[in-house]
Amino acid sequence: MPAGLIALALGGFGIGLTEFVITGLLPEVAADYGVTETTAGWLVTGYALAVIVGALGLTAATTRLPRKPVLLGLLVLFIVGNTLSAIAPTYEVMMSGRVIAALCHGAFFGIGSVVAANMVERSKRASAVALMFTGLTASNVLGVPFGTFLGQALGWRSTFWAIVAIGVVALVGVLVLVPTVRVTESPSLARELGAFRSGQVWLSLGMTVLGYGGMFGAFTYIAYTLTSVSGFPSSAVPWLLVVFGVGLFVGNFVGGKLAARSIDRTLLIVLVALTVVLGLFALVATSPVLTVIALVLMGAFGFATVPALQTRVMQYADHAPTLASGANIAAFNLGNALGAWIGGLTIAAGLGYTSPIWAGAGITLAAVALTLVAMAAVRRGRSRGVAVPTTTGSVAAA
Repeated sequence: MPAGLIALALGGFGIGLTEFVITGLLPEVAADYGVTETTAGWLVTGYALAVIVGALGLTAATTRLPRKPVLLGLLVLFIVGNTLSAIAPTYEVMMSGRVIAALCHGAFFGIGSVVAANMVERSKRASAVALMFTGLTASNVLGVPFGTFLGQALGWRSTFWAIVAIGVVALVGVLVLVPTVRVTESPSLARELGAFRSGQVWLSLGMTVLGYGGMFGAFTYIAYTLTSVSGFPSSAVPWLLVVFGVGLFVGNFVGGKLAARSIDRTLLIVLVALTVVLGLFALVATSPVLTVIALVLMGAFGFATVPALQTRVMQYADHAPTLASGANIAAFNLGNALGAWIGGLTIAAGLGYTSPIWAGAGITLAAVALTLVAMAAVRRGRSRGVAVPTTTGSVAAA
């Protein structure tokens, strides 16, 4: 694989750390600012909503610009936002920093996915995208637990200063290792928007919202579940996040391999498994041993969907994938916001700290249903002789 993929994964590591580390520090942040758990949870939801704006707005605004300078500019925005979060004297300023950092998230992964896919031959595109998203999984395996430990030991602000430093390293990595791609055909916003005429693109976006939202809804309040339901001390949370991160890493790797064979079949099997795992997790959360097992499986099946979901939307927008790719990153984060919001509502309603997991299982079940609808539409198209993209991204006439 090209070295540039490692640089993109490095950028993904920093951005993924910003997104996920707050979940392990929500109790500390809430206590520092004197806000409720649900209010603190808006630091997750607000971030996700801002990602949607950046994924669509910034990706569309930069369609005609060279991709490498855009990636560098997005990382500068990331550094500025996290610096503001690190020095934030009030909850409102903290939220502003989260929003600024989030604006770069969707566009970086959307544009970066296209750059990653174009670095390799078509048959390796799913694996290349999976390698880029390895930065996200690595941020959970290594970054989030260490960031949570650092925040508990030295104060949560120290974690955000560490993220700023990682952002600087990522900026240098992209500058040095990502090649400047010469585009032979000038991108067109109208052409990019044309990709949304495909019903399968919209079905893919819906699958992303529901499929990822279910897992993230369960994960947002996981620190409260682990301490208040499973009985773990707060000092154990970072190490339990390592366990969850290991599951993410394995799931992302295996999911990329399986998606290279059959995207839709992979999605259906993994989403069904994730629904079952979330339901069982909610039932056994009072058992520390079973909770650890459930964390691994939730991470593995939850992130096994990512390469397939991202590759699927690019597949059906094959001739204009940049904006569609960014829209799918927006869909991931709309799912994050939806899951976190519904999970917060269940807690506020007094349903307890396992209720977000139950809500996540319900959201994921809806993703299974939508996947079946999308697969049926593909079969109908083939029966009518409509050209359908293959797993590798080329188009085949049925």
